[in-house]
Amino acid sequence: MPEEQNENAQQNSSSQSDFETGSITVKKNGHFIHCLTIIGQIEGHYILPSQNKTTKYEHVIPQLVAIEESAEIEGLLIILNTVGGDVEAGLAIAELLSTMKTPTASLVLGGGHSIGVPLAVSCQKSFIVPSATMTVHPVRMNGLVLGVPQTLSYFEKMQDRIVNFVENNSKISAQDFRALMMKTGELVMDVGTVLDGEGAVQCGLVDELGGLSDALGYLNDTIEREGAE
Repeated sequence: MPEEQNENAQQNSSSQSDFETGSITVKKNGHFIHCLTIIGQIEGHYILPSQNKTTKYEHVIPQLVAIEESAEIEGLLIILNTVGGDVEAGLAIAELLSTMKTPTASLVLGGGHSIGVPLAVSCQKSFIVPSATMTVHPVRMNGLVLGVPQTLSYFEKMQDRIVNFVENNSKISAQDFRALMMKTGELVMDVGTVLDGEGAVQCGLVDELGGLSDALGYLNDTIEREGAE
């Protein structure tokens, strides 16, 4: 009895810890699928104010490594509702996701803005609900900016990294993606494009319109297909 109580206590503690980090592992059709949420702002090298909802990249990266190495977890579902955030931190997470052998799927709910776009396309299959939106815009920087040619060159190189990643992991071309980034007349006193779910699919940014059941169905089908091989 004491051993069973200790085991139950450990399981409850683990479940509580998972919920606190915005992740949980569920079993469906005999397959263990891990769900990881990326919400609010992507927090990078600087700590954001306490009132901000954040996803800390130093928490997400070890989880992705553990999922990839896990003998039990067979699939990963990324749920996105983010306003963007630190470009390098977001791109680091996206690069890890794109190189995973574990079957992965992303689902955009609410918003997948800014650096959330590379995160959305980084998985093997991407889904977006019809009511969700994605904002595509050029790289921005807060704080002190030196007005020298090198600063513009740095921005262009950073932007090239994002454009190349999106092109390599989605069906949209670099030229079309840049056109969305530089579009004028849609955002007030800004450049860029806001895409709804259907628009994101039509331009090739996201694979399919769909919801939770579609994403889980894809993961289960992929797991069973790979298991049969």
